[in-house]
Amino acid sequence: MDRLALFRRGLFAALLLVCHASLHAADLLDNADLAEAPFSLDNPAAFARQLPDGQTAQVLQQGNENLADLSQIGENQLASIVQQGSDQQAFILQQGENQLASILQIGQGNIAGISQIGSDNQAAIAQIGANNNASIEQLGSGMSSSVIQYGSGQRVQIVQHQ
Repeated sequence: MDRLALFRRGLFAALLLVCHASLHAADLLDNADLAEAPFSLDNPAAFARQLPDGQTAQVLQQGNENLADLSQIGENQLASIVQQGSDQQAFILQQGENQLASILQIGQGNIAGISQIGSDNQAAIAQIGANNNASIEQLGSGMSSSVIQYGSGQRVQIVQHQ
């Protein structure tokens, strides 16, 4: 098994384990627009929802002042954002079909973004540390990328076009 496949499996397994943990997103409790939503903030599993056309989106946050933005257009999309720490930003945009995107952030001040337009693309970003910045842009089909950042102050940009 190559290193990228091993990383993807490990990251996906970690995300599955985290989704069962009891998390409290105190920074979300202040948002009036979420308070009227049909799910309870006391139940983190409610953030993982089955959306139309086989889309699955999951956002899990623990800490303060974290921002997550996830947008899916198309069919059979899977996206996950997990944030533990403070002042982190994560963005995922998926347009097309059969795409997988995952962002894991542990620390403070990390910024990550994944943009996928096409089909059969996979992207993963893991940031453990502080003030790291990573982005993956995929335009086309059948692409795969991953970024792992340990430490502080690192910058990575991956652009894949076909």
